[in-house]
Amino acid sequence: MSETAGKKTVLVVDDEPEIRKLVGAMMAQCGYTVLTADSGEHAFKLYRNQDEPLELLITDVVAPGMSGPMLADKLTALQPNLKVLYISGYEGTHVVQKYVVEKGHALLIKPFTLTELQDKVAELLQTKVGT
Repeated sequence: MSETAGKKTVLVVDDEPEIRKLVGAMMAQCGYTVLTADSGEHAFKLYRNQDEPLELLITDVVAPGMSGPMLADKLTALQPNLKVLYISGYEGTHVVQKYVVEKGHALLIKPFTLTELQDKVAELLQTKVGT
């Protein structure tokens, strides 16, 4: 178990069931409490029904309906200290500039290993929002 995990809650959002299950399982293996959603709308409902704040949102950038960035904007408006990790199959300059650099979020390109995910999550959770 990761030293940073403990009882922290992570929300994993991806419309592809295999990716959602795999990332969720990876995060659970690291000791996090994991919530999974297949859409931004579903994720927002899960968030609203949570008693404890989320530590991290892991979301695909592109999704039908509410995109990952739209979801992140809604959730960080309600919980400004929420960390965001985008996962994407491509590293477009627009995505990196607008959603990662400007907002202080992180990006992990698919496919990735468990170690890469663990390292990125640990790095993200050890930094303050906006730094």
